[in-house]
Amino acid sequence: MNWKSFFLGAAVGIVGGYVTKEVITQKTNVSPERVLASVKKHFQLNGPISGSWIHMEAEPYEKSQMTYRVYKGGISQTIDGAIQQYEFIADAQTGTVIDLIPFSS
Repeated sequence: MNWKSFFLGAAVGIVGGYVTKEVITQKTNVSPERVLASVKKHFQLNGPISGSWIHMEAEPYEKSQMTYRVYKGGISQTIDGAIQQYEFIADAQTGTVIDLIPFSS
């Protein structure tokens, strides 16, 4: 066996593996359950949560001329005896909340 061929093959394999890992990592979404848990954890700092939901499929969303793949969800919270409801929009790749919209009653 030629050592040059061996090292060339090993180098190509390492580079190929690294590129594949990066592509897979970039295409992977955060689970909607994880996003909802994160939002609930943040809201619980201000009071008890009375309900929450999240749409399980990512969908396109445009904000400030940028297009994102997002999860949409909602959360209800009791503050001073009144129920406050919010819709949240979270980036599907990072889980970061992009928008938080209070519902008007």
